Amino acid sequence: MKICLRYLGDPGYQQGIGQELGVSQATVSRTVDRVVNSMVAQSNEWIKFPTTNHELKEVMRIWQSMYKFPTAIGVVDCTDIGILKPTRHGDGYINRKGKPTLNVQATCDAREIFTSVDVSWCGSMHDSRIWRNSQTRSQLINKANVVLLGDDSYGIEPCLMTPFRNPTPGAEINYNKVLKQERVIIECCFLFYSMFAA
Repeated sequence: MKICLRYLGDPGYQQGIGQELGVSQATVSRTVDRVVNSMVAQSNEWIKFPTTNHELKEVMRIWQSMYKFPTAIGVVDCTDIGILKPTRHGDGYINRKGKPTLNVQATCDAREIFTSVDVSWCGSMHDSRIWRNSQTRSQLINKANVVLLGDDSYGIEPCLMTPFRNPTPGAEINYNKVLKQERVIIECCFLFYSMFAA
């Protein structure tokens, strides 16, 4: 585990990491592969989106104890994860900044724990299209009085609250302020991930 954490914390040449830790490059390679595959195999145990009425009520209760937005159970957003440009269909992975990426959609709850992660979309795909085709949306679309919070790259829906684009003074500006303050937690989750993966 120490070998894998060292490699994930500061990826570099496996041979150099092996020399630093007193093992061969092959041992570093096998260890990282084994540990990462084990983590991926168990990810469904750690990353769970609430689906039952009981689970939804519980995550909403936790949200209400920490934040103000009524009926919210979490936040949704996408982030770009850098990759090597694939040889097949590589241009589809180029994001708006000209870099090859995956556009990863994730949700998190009030405790800043990821509740869903979808890594199946190329970097050129727009956040709103990913959302419209997501399993998370499918699970929430028919649930009454349960919402996720999103930014203005999404459209408003019964299960997704987004900011007013041109808010009028008063209630709309206040709504946008609360939404912005509360949805920042997904940015914190992404920031933590990026520091870990850098």
